[in-house]
Amino acid sequence: MPVSFLNLPPVFQKIIFILLIAGILFIPFIGSAMALLAGLVVGLALGNPFTKQTGKAASLSLKVSVVGLGFGINLYQAAETGLSGLAYTSISLVGTLVVGFILGRLLGIGPKLTHLISAGTAICGGSAIAAVAPAIKAEPQEISVSLAIVFILNAVALFVFPVVGQALDLSQEQFGIWAAIAIHDTSSVVGAAARYGDEALQLATTLKLTRALWIVPMVIVSGFLFKNDAARAKLPAFILLFILASVLVTFLPVAQQMAPFILVLAKKGLLLSLFLIGASINAASIKSINSTSFWLGFILWIIVSLASLGAVLYFG
Repeated sequence: MPVSFLNLPPVFQKIIFILLIAGILFIPFIGSAMALLAGLVVGLALGNPFTKQTGKAASLSLKVSVVGLGFGINLYQAAETGLSGLAYTSISLVGTLVVGFILGRLLGIGPKLTHLISAGTAICGGSAIAAVAPAIKAEPQEISVSLAIVFILNAVALFVFPVVGQALDLSQEQFGIWAAIAIHDTSSVVGAAARYGDEALQLATTLKLTRALWIVPMVIVSGFLFKNDAARAKLPAFILLFILASVLVTFLPVAQQMAPFILVLAKKGLLLSLFLIGASINAASIKSINSTSFWLGFILWIIVSLASLGAVLYFG
C-alpha cells in the first residue's frame, strides 16, 4: 500500500494522481518546475498509488520525449552559428564536465548525480539530463535532484542575466552567446535573450540549438563511462531516433510541417516525465541525498557563467 503523509485512502490517491496528470498535459501555463513540484507533492505528501509502474513509465516517457525534441533541431540552422559559436560551445562543454567531475569528488557526491548535474550545466539543462539519465541508469532521486537544481538556477538566470548584461553594456551578440552558454534550459535562454533584444534572441536561440546537438556524443560517452559490460558500446535506440528526427526535419518538408506539433507533444511528454520522476521520490530517498549536491550545481554554474562572460568580453 502506498505511503501517504496525509493518510489519504488509496482511491483518493489514485484520483488525485490522474487529475494531476490531466492538468499537466492540458493546462497551458504548466512548466517544468511546476510538473516536478506536483510529482514531489504526490511522492512526499499525498502518496503514490502506482509505485510499481511509475519508474518504467518515467523512463519510457523520457526516451520518447528526447526523440521528439530532435524535431526542433535543424542542422543547417545550427551550422549558421559559425565556428566561433561552436568553439565557445565545445570548450565550455569539456571544461564544465572536467570541473564538475573535480568538484563532485571534492564534495563527496556520487558519480551519477555529479554527471547528471554536469551534463545539465554543460549542454541544455533538463533535456540533457533526460537524455543522459537512461544511458547511465540513474536512479529517480538522482534525476529529480539534478533537475530541481537546474530549474532553480534557470529561474535565477532569467532575471539576473539581463541586468548583468546591461550593467556591463554587453552588445546583442555578446549577450546572445553568453546566455546560450551559461543558462541551462532553452526556455530560460529564450526568455533572458528576449528581454535583451531581438538580435540577442536570434543568436542565443540558434546557438542553443547547436549546443543541443552535443546531447548525442554526450550520451555515447556517458554509456562508455558508466557501463562495464560487453554491451557498453551499443548506441541506445532512442538516440538513433533522435538523430533521425533531426535529419528528417532538416531535409523533408513534411517533417518540417509536422515538427511544431511533435515538439508540443515532446514538451508535454517531458512534463509528464518530470511529474512521474517526482512522484517516485519519498521521504526516505530524500534523506539519502546529500545537500552538497546543490552547492555542486551552484558553484559549477557560477564558474561557467563567469568564465564564459570573461571569454565573451575578451574575444567579443
